This record gives sequence, structure tokens and C-alpha cells, in this order.
Amino acid sequence: MSEPTQRMPVVERGPTGADGLDQSASAAAYEPRPTLEGEEKSARFWSGRRIPAGLAALVLLGGAGVLLYDIAAVRAGRDAMQWRRTLADDLATRPLDDTAVLIGAGVAAALGLWLIVLAVTPGLRAVLPMRRTHTDIRAGLHRDAAAMVLRDRAMEVAGVQSVRVRMKRSKVDVRAVSHFRELDDVRADLDSALGDGITGLGLGSAPRLSVRVARPGRKG
Repeated sequence: MSEPTQRMPVVERGPTGADGLDQSASAAAYEPRPTLEGEEKSARFWSGRRIPAGLAALVLLGGAGVLLYDIAAVRAGRDAMQWRRTLADDLATRPLDDTAVLIGAGVAAALGLWLIVLAVTPGLRAVLPMRRTHTDIRAGLHRDAAAMVLRDRAMEVAGVQSVRVRMKRSKVDVRAVSHFRELDDVRADLDSALGDGITGLGLGSAPRLSVRVARPGRKG
């Protein structure tokens, strides 16, 4: 298997910030390793949406059960329930521009839109899909776990005092503090170490890498 193709990082060295800290920033994009022949593209994991689906099912089941019971009672010669008579009177007498009608319609539309969004979006944003090496196996990596791995990689770089890693779906945002060495040298080593770390995670699509290095703040 050949080595991964890596784009050269872009280095920016700006003036001293308003807080008196020298900063070094970089943005590098890393291509994933060549996939195996016939490997399928990794897609995002879909959430089961069990809680929203269960709540919607319970509400619909309860409402349908009460309504059917009341209709059967009326067919048997009994009076309709008070809530159904009141609801029928309100619907027959209230104008469409009434405040209560508009609020009820707005709530129903919002709930319907929410259910549609849940139905057409994958969910599970915290799980990053990994490369598929077998058609019957799918694997995912939690963002917090990926960020922890990259943070450990970054802490091994000489000169890094502390580092914060935010793992997103398409970007890795790294903020590091260096207490010695040139900031550009620390940034270059971080680019290299984190680039290897991102490739080693085995993600289905390689996220972009953004690294910023600064000096620690002055005490007192």
C-alpha cells in the first residue's frame, strides 16, 4: 500500500495579537489512505430515533383509542364525551384568525416539521464513520475518543504545554500553548504529528486540520 498523499500546509505568521501573544496558525488538508479495491464508501450512521418515535406513537395511540371509544359509545346510544362536544362547538364557532386557533396551528406545524426533520436526517452527529474494509462490517468512532487520541499525539510534541482539540465532522480545530521553541517549529511538528494521527484514525473521509499555537499568558 502506498503512502498517503499529503498537501503542504499553509503557514500564516501574523502580527502580535491584542493580548500580546505571538501566534502561529496553519491550515492543512490530509487525504485519506488509498482504500481497498471494491471498498464501499462510508456513510453516516442513522439514529433509531426511539424516544421521538415512541412518544409520537404513544400520543397517537392514546388519542385514537379515546376517540374510537367515544365514537363506539355514541353508536351504542350514549352521549358523546364533554371534551368532544366542546371541541366540536369551538371548531364550529371560532374564527380562523382567533388567537387560540393560530397558536394551536403553529404548535401542530412545528411538531410536524420537527418529525419531518428527524425522519430525513441521519442524526448521531457524535459518531464519525470509519473506512469500510468489509461489506458486512460498519465501524464508527466517537468524536470525544478521536479528540483524545489527537490530543495525546499533540502533547508528545516538544514545546507543547497544553492543547485543546475540537473534533468536528469535517474539521479538526487545535489550539495549543507553547512555552519554548519557535512557534512555527512547534506548529510544523504539530501538523506532522496530527496529520499522521488523523490518517491513523481510519475515518471514511479525512477532516481538515486547523492548528493555532500561542505563548502562555503573562501572570499577574
